[in-house]
Formats: sequence, C-alpha cells, structure tokens
Amino acid sequence: QVQLVESGGGLVQAGGSLRLSCAPSGRSINPYTMAWFRQALGKEREFVASITWRGGHTEYPDSVKGRFTVSRDNAKNTVYLQMNSLKPEDTAVYYCAAAPFLDSNYAYTTSYNRWGQGTQVTVSS
Repeated sequence: QVQLVESGGGLVQAGGSLRLSCAPSGRSINPYTMAWFRQALGKEREFVASITWRGGHTEYPDSVKGRFTVSRDNAKNTVYLQMNSLKPEDTAVYYCAAAPFLDSNYAYTTSYNRWGQGTQVTVSS
C-alpha cells in the first residue's frame, strides 16, 4: 500500500518560488504515474502536473505551464514540484497523487487511487 506524504509548502511572496516533495512510503514509486493537484478554498480540486511511471512524459494545464516543473527521482523515491513565479491565485492545498501504470487521463482525479494529506501553499501579494 503506497502512502503519500507531501512537504515543502509554506508562505511566499508573489514572484517567489517553492519546491514541494512527495515521498511515498511503503512501496517504490517506480510503477506509479505521479501527479499534483490543488484545491483552493471553496473550489474544486484541479490538476497541476503529472509525470508518467515511465518518466518521460509530463503534462501541465495552461495556468501553470512555464512556471511549474514536475520531476521524479526514483532512486530517492521522491517526486518534486518546482513552482516559480508564484501568483496569489496559486494559493491552495497541494496534493500528491499516484496511480499504477497510468498512461492516459492524467488530469482527472478519478484516475488516481492514492492521495496524500496535502500541504498548504500561500502566496501573498
């Protein structure tokens, strides 16, 4: 059973950067496509980034493309989300998600069967 633990959230000024980490415990992340979602107060959970279990394919919505970068280090069993040029509208709880051998529909919450508890990111203006 994969348990996902996020870290790296916090308070940052607009234009700043943060790096989130997701370190699954209990099993290797190698066969899992990993993703990041976020949920702002009063809004639905939305897709932020994904990286396939093969490691070569990433996806982002237009809202973060060019600012956020997802990566994985299978040797360290960790997935990262580097967030640059942060905006106040990026404020949300960020969740790590995992799905075994997922090769499509990366942006849908229903594609993932493992979720972390979330880490708060707050961007001040």
